[in-house]
Amino acid sequence: MLCDNCKEREAIINLTHVEHDSKVTLHLCEQCAQQKGVETGSAVMKTPLGGFLTALGKGGALLPTPADGLRCSACGSTLRDFRDTGRLGCDQCYVSFDMHLRDLLRRLHGSSQHVGERYDLPGSEDTDPRSRLLELKAQLRRAVEGENFELAADLRDRIRVLE
Repeated sequence: MLCDNCKEREAIINLTHVEHDSKVTLHLCEQCAQQKGVETGSAVMKTPLGGFLTALGKGGALLPTPADGLRCSACGSTLRDFRDTGRLGCDQCYVSFDMHLRDLLRRLHGSSQHVGERYDLPGSEDTDPRSRLLELKAQLRRAVEGENFELAADLRDRIRVLE
């Protein structure tokens, strides 16, 4: 199939654009896709995540190779595609590759569950309610001084629970 844009080169990228209730698919060659701002295979490898995953894979298997052929039921992407590019094909890839992604996240971050803006080791929370209460009161004071009243109200409620 020829490129819908230049009609000269072979189309290798299918760009689907959904607007309201209509779906338009463009078949583009690599050059026309780059002109439209679509990242092609060579551009994806230049991204930090793609390079990081590639480098990590050289030190040892990043994802188990027997599962490389596992495909997403929605878009057809494979785990090998993810390992090569550092990108998943669609939102269903998270469901299709759930077990393998959890394992990868555990190895990279120490956990496969997001727990907030900063990393806390399990069991490292302050168990003394008095020191926790003092910390919350200090945060409340700073929030009021900074006129962040939504945060101040939340902190006030948390203090009431502890008191």
